[in-house]
Amino acid sequence: MSSENRLQALSEFLKSRRAAITPASAGLPEGSRRRTPGLRREEVAQLAGVSATWYTWLEQGRDIKVSSSVLDCVASALQLTKDERSYLFALALEAGPGSSTDYSREEQSVITPSLQKILQELKTCPAIISDRHCSIVGWNEAAAHVFIDFAKLPPQERNMISLLFERKEFRRLAVNWEQFVRGYLAIFRAYYGQYLEDRWYDEFIAGMKERHPDFPPLWEESRVSSAPDVVLEFRHAKAGKMLFHLTSLQVQGPAELRCSVYTPAGESNTEAKLRQLMKPEVEG
Repeated sequence: MSSENRLQALSEFLKSRRAAITPASAGLPEGSRRRTPGLRREEVAQLAGVSATWYTWLEQGRDIKVSSSVLDCVASALQLTKDERSYLFALALEAGPGSSTDYSREEQSVITPSLQKILQELKTCPAIISDRHCSIVGWNEAAAHVFIDFAKLPPQERNMISLLFERKEFRRLAVNWEQFVRGYLAIFRAYYGQYLEDRWYDEFIAGMKERHPDFPPLWEESRVSSAPDVVLEFRHAKAGKMLFHLTSLQVQGPAELRCSVYTPAGESNTEAKLRQLMKPEVEG
């Protein structure tokens, strides 16, 4: 990530987090009519114990000196989560813990036999294995039935972020498509802040902004989460309404892989529908 892009990302992140906090949640009076949602810059500065000018410069993405102690105060004022705090520190201090650019997708994205066995055993839980670029490197039969047959796509097109925006199957599938997208963008932003020196991210984001007009607003307002846990409602073309709990797990080992598991909601008949959806191929 170039210095300019890093500071721009920092600016966008601070603005989005400030806009998400209400005066009441911060213990401040509502005051006079507000032109924009969230807190004012001066209020964040007050809560963080810094000057309004310094915080304004920080939010504007100026290249100024910052310290860990002051960033701690800013993070507390903005009510950041643990993942969001790490993201803030990485961008402001340019100290991503995993900033190595030595990344070979062929070497780092190998699915081990044991991991493949786990995927196969999750018969009624669609599961997807992705790398740090959110590129899909493994999936099970259930995932192919619920989402799309990834085997029919060229490897270079199996990126979950781009598929969410490019493939009509994904747009039709999720009842709340934006919530679905936000979950993956939260993971993607966590990676983005962790690997500051990997220029691939800047190139990918620039391409997404150019090709998809609805990407920029969702990207700019996205949260940061290494493992979001959400409930998703799908409207499958063949199975109808399906409810899943999405759980994201980090795969331990030399390869930086993530396993996203969609567990059928217990209060629904999703599992029965999924078994029926997969039945013809199993019996065939």
